[in-house]
Amino acid sequence: MSLSLYKQKRSFKDTPEPGPKVKSSKSGLKFVVQKHDATSLHYDFRLEMEGVLKSWAIPKGPSLNPEDKRLAMMVEDHPYDYKDFEGIIPEGNYGAGTVIVWDEGEYGSMDNEDKSQKEQEKILLSQLYKGDVKIVMHGKKLKGAFALVKMKGRGENTWLLIKKKDKWASDEDVTKKDKSVKSRKTIEQLAKDKNAKKWTSGKKATRTKSSSKSLVKKTAKPILLSERKATAVKKKLSR
Repeated sequence: MSLSLYKQKRSFKDTPEPGPKVKSSKSGLKFVVQKHDATSLHYDFRLEMEGVLKSWAIPKGPSLNPEDKRLAMMVEDHPYDYKDFEGIIPEGNYGAGTVIVWDEGEYGSMDNEDKSQKEQEKILLSQLYKGDVKIVMHGKKLKGAFALVKMKGRGENTWLLIKKKDKWASDEDVTKKDKSVKSRKTIEQLAKDKNAKKWTSGKKATRTKSSSKSLVKKTAKPILLSERKATAVKKKLSR
């Protein structure tokens, strides 16, 4: 677990964003999916593990259809308290754009939900290291079994989010349920809300000229991508 990259991107004397503190829920592992209209629209899929939020940027968003394999680019760990953020990051700041809490709830390790939270985290971290994470989600929109699978030959950060076949599987486009589970507003409505919470990161937005090959190059240890870079890689891979 490491929040060093998250910390590098922010100046906490200037921002109300959560600081890089390790923190865990007291009962039940938490997840959040935040819809983020930044450089391009994407969904940030975050799972609590070891006091931080393991995070993936999903350009097309989650799917309930087992036939869909949704690209999920692993990004830097985020602090536990980030799961509650909904608001606007002003232009000129890192990650500028509107964020809503698209879904949230608890989740567990598939076939291990009878075990303690600590035991489940140990199993999940082992699966994360191996590149095959199997979970059961208990959200308002996302329910049932899912797998996060690391793609071979596409770099350390390229994963797929896949729905497992169960009673919750469906060919319904769940992303059409586009309102926040907190405010009941769409991302467009929140963007126009003058009372929406605004975060100033204290870190200026910059463009990166790195090629997709350098971003997904296989390395001995995973180098987590920023959400901005993850979106850029997705565009390259989809061509």
